[in-house]
Amino acid sequence: MKHYKIAVLAGDGIGPEITHEALKVLELIEERNAVTFELMPAAFGACAYFEFGDAFPQGTIDICDKADAILKGPIGLSHEESKKIPVDKQPERGALLPMRRRYNTYANFRPVSLPKALAHFSPLKPEIIGEGIDLIMVRELVGGLYFGSKERGINDQGLRYVKETLEYDELQIRRIMHQAFKLAMKRRKLLHNIHKSNVLMSSVLWNEVMEEVAKEYPEVEVVNYLVDAAATALCLKPTQFDVMVMENMFGDILSDQGGGILGSLGLMPSACLGDDKAYYEPSHGSAPDIAGKGIANPYSMIGSVAMMLESSFGMDGEAKNVWAAMQGVFADGYSTADLSKSGSGVVMISTQQFGDKVVEKLRAMPKV
Repeated sequence: MKHYKIAVLAGDGIGPEITHEALKVLELIEERNAVTFELMPAAFGACAYFEFGDAFPQGTIDICDKADAILKGPIGLSHEESKKIPVDKQPERGALLPMRRRYNTYANFRPVSLPKALAHFSPLKPEIIGEGIDLIMVRELVGGLYFGSKERGINDQGLRYVKETLEYDELQIRRIMHQAFKLAMKRRKLLHNIHKSNVLMSSVLWNEVMEEVAKEYPEVEVVNYLVDAAATALCLKPTQFDVMVMENMFGDILSDQGGGILGSLGLMPSACLGDDKAYYEPSHGSAPDIAGKGIANPYSMIGSVAMMLESSFGMDGEAKNVWAAMQGVFADGYSTADLSKSGSGVVMISTQQFGDKVVEKLRAMPKV
């Protein structure tokens, strides 16, 4: 019997609601397999700040340090509510970036998956979606502009100024490239390298290291794309992509565009992997405007559980079953109000009902 410790950080807004549904799936996985999960809940984000004065308090750090994996819900508040927290203590700066730095979770995997049967969610035309969209964005997560030195003040002319540094070294680039190439080898052996080398020197180094790493993976075809051209191509022909690799800020922006292609960031889970620790989270925010209404879809949170089963616990078969169960609920004609409008031909169900239907479908699947 295998035993795993999971830090559960439900987060803010809709986080507790969708986390509750994800944990139902873990309970069923326990029933179906020789495995137990020790769930260790902890405060993280704005809720932690208001309770402990710190968005990533020491008690939560201690729990995460002991965990085999971290399941994290969305964090953050509305713009007005955020003003109640000092800028440097706000959830993104005070919790998320420090967690990434502490556990060196440098590789972010964000699948953009839309089977043909679910094409009605997308704003793209059916002929563009074709037989479906199935790509993964690989984003470097602990370098670049977000983690560079930051400075603001008054310059010699009396003007307010800000300076932020975009910095990468070849080790940071090399390790994310290996992650991307290894993933490409498991899939279609096609890798799109996203950069901006016509303007940014950081992209020049990025491409140099990419070409060095590529020699170790001769079977993988590499296609280079400027980031702005890639943004256009994702709308015009998303099916050309399989694995895309990019630096931190490019990945932040393009993965949100990926959510737009699907019709919602609510359809995008993610995995954030380091060499020794990983955390799994929805790509979307905490949606405080719909919190407590029971209309948030838990797909991205349950999908993050699927990614955790595969990447942290080696349960590939059950991970595929979870994906199939979720997509099966949609294929049966059910949805939640945050993803679909009344009159769209789908049966509206609640957050809890969606989770229950996923569990019901998973329960009916053969054990792996």
